[in-house]
Order: sequence, then C-alpha cells, then structure tokens
Amino acid sequence: MNILALNWQDLTNPQAGGAEVHLEELLRRLVKKGHKVTLFCSSFPGAASEETIQGIRIIRRGSRFNFNLVAPIHLRRLVQSEKFDLMIEDINKIPFYTPLYLDIPTLVVVPHLFSTTVFKEINFLLGFYIYFSERPLVKVYKKCKFNVISESTADDIARRGIPRENISIVHCGIDSGIYNYDASVKKYERPTILYLGRVKKYKSVDHLIMAFKKVLEKVPQAELKIVGNGDYLPKLKTLAEDLEISGKVQFPGYVSLEEKVEIIRRSHVAVYPSLKEGWGLTNIEANACGTTVIAANVPGLKDSVIDNTTGLLYPYGNIEQMTEKILAVIGDEEARKRLEKGGLEWAARFNWDRAGEEFMAVMEKIGK
Repeated sequence: MNILALNWQDLTNPQAGGAEVHLEELLRRLVKKGHKVTLFCSSFPGAASEETIQGIRIIRRGSRFNFNLVAPIHLRRLVQSEKFDLMIEDINKIPFYTPLYLDIPTLVVVPHLFSTTVFKEINFLLGFYIYFSERPLVKVYKKCKFNVISESTADDIARRGIPRENISIVHCGIDSGIYNYDASVKKYERPTILYLGRVKKYKSVDHLIMAFKKVLEKVPQAELKIVGNGDYLPKLKTLAEDLEISGKVQFPGYVSLEEKVEIIRRSHVAVYPSLKEGWGLTNIEANACGTTVIAANVPGLKDSVIDNTTGLLYPYGNIEQMTEKILAVIGDEEARKRLEKGGLEWAARFNWDRAGEEFMAVMEKIGK
C-alpha cells in the first residue's frame, strides 16, 4: 500500500518524544514489509523540507506553532497529486480533523488525549485552546477506526463516544538490544532513586522530591537522580534547595543512550509520578534493565505496571504513600529482587516487531 502518515513532529525534531518513537518504530516496520510510507509533519530550524530516513519519505512544512493551520492546504495538494491507499493520523496534540477535508480511509492513532490535564502544564489561554480543540473529536472521527497504546486510552475514547468496535489496542514495544538486563552491572553503593524522562510540570517530579525529603529521614545515605531536560527543571532545583536536600539530588540533564541504560540498571528503583500518560514505556524499559518501578496509579502508568508483581502503584499525589513504597523497595532487598524478577518477565512480552505485526493487521483491514 501507499501510506500517508500525519504527525505533529518527526523523530529528528528536537522536541520529539515518545509519540514520535512509537509512530516511527511502526512505520519502519511497514516499510520493511514492502509498503511505501510518506510522513507529513512540521519543520524546525535546520531541517530539510524533504528527505528519506530509513525508508520513510519525510515532508516537512510549517512549524510546531502553526502546523495544524498550514497542514490542511498542503495535505489536500499531496493527496490530489498522489494516490494514497490509507492515512495514519497520529493525534498527540491538537487533532487535524482531516475527515473534514480529505476523503481517504483513515486509522487514527492516539497515545493519549490531554483533556483537563493540559491545564496542569501550560497557561490557561493556551490550555483552553487545546482543551476545546479536542471537543469535536467524536463527531468528526466517529466513523474512523482508532488504534491506541493502552487500555486506559481505549476507555477514555470510548467514554467520549467512539464505538468500542472501532478501537484496537497495540501496546508499545521496546528495543531489547538496548534495554536489557546485565548481571555483571551492580546497583549503586548507596540506595538510589531515579526519575528519567522529560521534566514537565504535569510529570509531577516535585512530588518525588518532596517524598525523597521524607525518605532521607529514614535512609540518610539515599540519593535521587533526576535525569532529563525540560522547562520545569529550574523549579525542581529551587525546590531541592528550599528543602535543603540539594546535596542529595543530582540533575545530570540529558545523557547519552549508553549512560541512560547504565543509570537505569544501577538504580534501585525508578519512580514515575506523572498525572497521566499514554502507556508508561519508561516503566517497561526500567523493568527490562532489571530495575523495579513505582508509579502513580493513573491512566497509562497503571497499564504498564502490575502492582506488587512488576512494581508498586500509589494514589497520585499521595506523598506519604509514595514515601512508604520507596522505603519498602530500598529497605528490603528480597522484596526488591522479587519485583525485579517479575519486571523482567513482564518486559519480555513487549517488542516492536510484535507491535508492528499487530499494527499491520489493524491497518490492512482498513486499507482493503
């Protein structure tokens, strides 16, 4: 098939994240199966307007600030000039509402919808714009097929009015050649708690810092690593200083892939306190590296953690319970190793080749 994919950004964009990894892992496997794939996305400073990367033809127009406004014009021209059998529309920010101006079979891919979560991250006016941009989604896309990455997102979309029979679930995979367990790599000498990911307000990493302050009262030798960049980083550093624990909290920022994997393997527990996620790929990656996880019991994260088997869940925002869970892991080696073993078995179920095959089966039914 000749497939047109639509996403806000491509993986080379400096702002790219998990949604771009997810889509392009799947697109590359479509190419390997002989399908022709064109990805239409926004541009960024220094980017080529067109190029081919790993078999995917990438066309970039507009910017991340106006892409939803310029996309309809360019998409109409593109669809008129080429015969596409199917479009894959990835909704990971504002929907493009392509059924209003394109007549093409469409599979809608949704990592997760923002809903009211957006107000936790950005100013009210922009949040209001994004929130209400999602509102017409059901009316416009009701006849389309949806593919999501977690049971929580499927439930969310179904509650909004999309028929259940139009929703399929394909979980994300991981690259086991990168994220894997190495018995020769030992844990840090000091009990080490890790947060790894983008540092955004809605990720609620401030909750972890507050819990860590309480952890230190019981385990003064413990350390916290917050690995990753984001616009909320300065406020986290200020919080650590205000709590007088900045000497125990490390902010390495961006690290190489090799260093990232080593930090995951050597940490005693990885904590993900986010308000909402599409899935929780970082939980699976940590499990695959032999590290147990603690996560907020929220949409997405609760789908990627089997409580008391691969990790532990706690009520979102409950600092006391987060503290208790962390202490339970770093203070009981036998319990930690049990969870690590469960995590390794759980992570072994997820790989991109399997995800690609399942996604292809969904896609090919629509393209017939």
